[in-house]
Amino acid sequence: MNESEREDAVLLLLDVAARIERRLDNALSMARGISFSEYRILKVLAGAEGRGVMRVDLAEAVGLTASAVTRALRPLEKIGLVATEKHERDARCSLAKLTPAGLELLSDAEQVVAEGLDAIPMKGVSLDKLASLQAELSKPRCAPSRRSTIRAT
Repeated sequence: MNESEREDAVLLLLDVAARIERRLDNALSMARGISFSEYRILKVLAGAEGRGVMRVDLAEAVGLTASAVTRALRPLEKIGLVATEKHERDARCSLAKLTPAGLELLSDAEQVVAEGLDAIPMKGVSLDKLASLQAELSKPRCAPSRRSTIRAT
C-alpha cells in the first residue's frame, strides 16, 4: 500500500467509525437519554465491578481526555448513575463508580446498542484484524521518523 492509499484507508476508517458512533449516539440519545460516549464510560465502570476507576484511567479506556471524562461524569453523577469516591489529598485519584441505577440504565442501553449494531453491515470485517490494529495503536509511540517534507518539483 503506497502513502496515498494508506492515507485514504485511514480517512475511510475514521469516517466509518464516526458514522457508526453517530448512529449509536442517536439511538441511545432517543431511547435512554445518554450519549455513546457516556455509554462507553458506563461500560468501563461496570467492568470494574464496584472497585471504581480513576478518571485518567477511564479517559484512557474510552479514548477521551481526562477533562472530557470529568465533564461527562458530572451529569451522570447528578442523575445518580455514577458516584464519586473522593480522594482525601488528590482529586485526580478520586474513583468513579457505577450505581445500581447506572447498572440498570446500562443494561437497557446495551439492548439499544445491540439493535443499532444489527443494522450495521459488518460482512467481511475481521474482529481479529481490528483487535490487532487496536493493540498496535495502543503501544507506546516512538519518536516519529523524520521524513523530508520538501519534495522535488
